Amino acid sequence: MTESAERQITSSSGSQDVLTLKKDSSRFQDSRQSIEALKDILFGSAAGIIGKIIEYPFDTVKVRLQSQPDHVPLSYTGPLDCFRQSFRTEGISGLYRGISAPLVGAAIETSSLFFSYRIAQDALQATIIPRKDNAPLPLNALVLCGAASGAFTSLLLTPIELIKCQMQVPVSASPRRSSPFSLVASVYRHSGLLGFWHGQLGTLIRETGGSAAWFGSYESVSALFRYQRTPAPCESDNTILASLPIWQQMLAGATAGVSYNFVFYPADTIKSRMQTEKVSEVLHSPRKNFWAVGKALWRQQGVAGLYRGCGITVGRAAPSSAFIFVVYEGLRKWFG
Repeated sequence: MTESAERQITSSSGSQDVLTLKKDSSRFQDSRQSIEALKDILFGSAAGIIGKIIEYPFDTVKVRLQSQPDHVPLSYTGPLDCFRQSFRTEGISGLYRGISAPLVGAAIETSSLFFSYRIAQDALQATIIPRKDNAPLPLNALVLCGAASGAFTSLLLTPIELIKCQMQVPVSASPRRSSPFSLVASVYRHSGLLGFWHGQLGTLIRETGGSAAWFGSYESVSALFRYQRTPAPCESDNTILASLPIWQQMLAGATAGVSYNFVFYPADTIKSRMQTEKVSEVLHSPRKNFWAVGKALWRQQGVAGLYRGCGITVGRAAPSSAFIFVVYEGLRKWFG
């Protein structure tokens, strides 16, 4: 065999080795992405369920305050009065009425938020803002990723919140108790498949803006705590966040919960009003859209109507969000 032929064989063998290494690297990256996605789904679901159990009674009070009819005197003078009347009439089970759908929704919402938040960061780093020396994305980019994750999550959340809000309406407001399955059947029978996305615009506004504020607040407070500490070498951004003491993670999470709920609360109020309509009563008349409901509420009750129940919502959001981030970050730390 000539020396030229040997060189060609060596060169061909080297090229094949390079291609094999690239394929192996690609498979490893795909496998890693799949594992990270599974972690987001499992850990986010667990965190969301725990947070929902903590906050649900307060959420029931909030929905009942938001959905009071316009044409009759208000049934409740405030959150405490609503809680007292609800507990006296229905007991603790009434405050947890309809929690099955929200538990599923909380698992889907939180896992979707964390999953899509990470995907949005990966997309930015792969296209517009390449990562250098393992440095985290700037805050404005993280806020944008949070908004993208909220927009995606709103599509999954609207049908679940529609059933949840219908379940949380006081028993006296409907002739008989309805199960989640009967409500699903009623919505589909009267409004078809698209009826499950009634109130989508309100959910989209709340989730897009709220998630930007949620992740942005958490990242800002966490960055402030990290700045005040002596920087330590780490392997990933998750390690940086998990290295914070639990009380600092909880404070950052509580701040995120308050920001999420307060800033876009009017959109949530309008959405709740839309979703607590009885579908059978609007069968022969067109449903009001988001803007029509908002204008009517503004004209009748002003700013106070748009922010009815905001105090109790912000109050329950702080501990709930704190636990969500602590559980999620803790699970990521323990399981790598």
